[in-house]
Amino acid sequence: MSTPTTFSLADRGLKLDTADQTREHTQPLSASTTHTTILLNGNTFGPSACTHLSPLLSSQTALSTINIADIFTSRLLAEIPPALSSLLTSLLPLQKLQTVDLSDNAFGLNTQAPLVEFLRKHVPLRVLVLNNNGLGPEAGALIADALCELADKKAGARKEEEAEAVPSLETVICGRNRLESGSMKAWSRAFNKNKDIKVVKMVQNGIRQPGIEVLLRDGLAGCAKLEVLDLQDNTFTDVGAKALAQVVPGWKALRELGVGDSLLGRKGGMGVLCGALAQGNNPKLETLRLQYNEIDGKGVGLLCDVLRRGALPALRRVELNGNKFSEDDARVAKLRALLEERREEAGAEQGAEWGLDEFSDLEEESEEEEEEEEGAEDEEGEEERETKAEEILRDAEEEEGRNVSQKADKDIDALAERLGKTDMVGQGPKP
Repeated sequence: MSTPTTFSLADRGLKLDTADQTREHTQPLSASTTHTTILLNGNTFGPSACTHLSPLLSSQTALSTINIADIFTSRLLAEIPPALSSLLTSLLPLQKLQTVDLSDNAFGLNTQAPLVEFLRKHVPLRVLVLNNNGLGPEAGALIADALCELADKKAGARKEEEAEAVPSLETVICGRNRLESGSMKAWSRAFNKNKDIKVVKMVQNGIRQPGIEVLLRDGLAGCAKLEVLDLQDNTFTDVGAKALAQVVPGWKALRELGVGDSLLGRKGGMGVLCGALAQGNNPKLETLRLQYNEIDGKGVGLLCDVLRRGALPALRRVELNGNKFSEDDARVAKLRALLEERREEAGAEQGAEWGLDEFSDLEEESEEEEEEEEGAEDEEGEEERETKAEEILRDAEEEEGRNVSQKADKDIDALAERLGKTDMVGQGPKP
C-alpha cells in the first residue's frame, strides 16, 4: 500500500494507451500535489497516456524521486520519442526532483534525443539510473556529453543561487548498455566536469583495456569524493590494472571497489593492484569484489600481506568466487581468518557484509598452467620471488610514510612495473 507521499503503479503490468485508461489509475495524482515519490515502472505507456500524465507530473512540486523504468515494453520505435518527451518535459520544472530511474527502456540513437535534452537541462539532478537501455557507444557518448552540459548549468546556477541549493551529480549507474571503449573519452569528460561524483556503476559494458585506461586516468582520477566504483564484467588485464593502481590511491573515501570478471589476474594485475592498496590511502575501503579474475593462491596471499600490514583497516568483505585456487589453500584460510578476526573485533554478526563469499565455482589451474609455473620457478626460485614481493610491499609502506598522496604518476608507474615483473599470480616473471 502506498504511503501518503508515494504514488505507485509499480510492476502492475498495465498497458495504458489512452487518456481515459490512464485517468482510471492516476486519480491520486489529480487529488494531491504533495507526492515525493512516484513509481510508474513495470507498466507500458503509449504517447496519449504520457500526454495525459504530463500535467499531473508537473504539478507535483514536492517530487524528489521518480521511477519510470521499463515503461515502453511492446511499444513501436516511433512511439517512444514523443511519449518520452511528454514525460521528461513535464519533469523539468520540478526543482526538488533529484533522483530519476529510466532503466530497461530502449534509448538507442533513434530514441535518445528527449533523454539527452532532459539531462542537459535538469539542474537538480543528483542520482541518475540508466541500466539496460541498449545505448551503444554513440548514444552513450551523447548521454555523457549531456552530463557535461549539465555540470556547466549547475555551475551557472550556483552563481545565481545559494551554492547549497544546487546539488552535485553524485550517482551515475549506467550498466549493461554496450558503452564500449568508443564512448569512454566522452564519459571521462563527464566525470571530469562532475568531480563531486560519489557512486559510479558501469558494469557489463564491453569496455576493453584502452577504454578502461581512459576512463580511469582521464576521468575518474579527479573524483576525490568517490565512494563506490563498480566496473565488473569489463576487460582490464594488466593495462587496466596499472591504470587502476595509478588512480586508486587518490580515492580516500572509497568504500566499495568492484572489478570482478575483468581478467584482472592476468599478467600480474593482482600484484599491481595490491601494490597500490598497500600504500594505505584507502582507509575506508570495506568491500573488494574480485570474482572470476583468474587469481590464484599467490594473489590471495599477496592480499593477505596487505591486510596484515594494516593498509586496509576497514576491509571486511572480499569476493573471490570463480578464481583459480583451491578452497583448501592455506592462503585462503589465512584471509578468511583475518576477516573473521575483524568481524569479531567489531562485534558484528555473521552475514553477507563480512568475510569471503561462497566458493561455488572455483577453477583449478590446468596442468599446462602448472607446468608453466614450475618452469618459471626453475628460472627464479620461489623463495626469491616471494622475497621480491615482500620488498615491494615494504617499499609501499615506506612511501606511505613519505606522503604518498603527493606521489607523481611516474612513481606509481615504476611501482606497477616492478610488481608486474614479479610473479604475484603464479605466472612467472616477465621476460
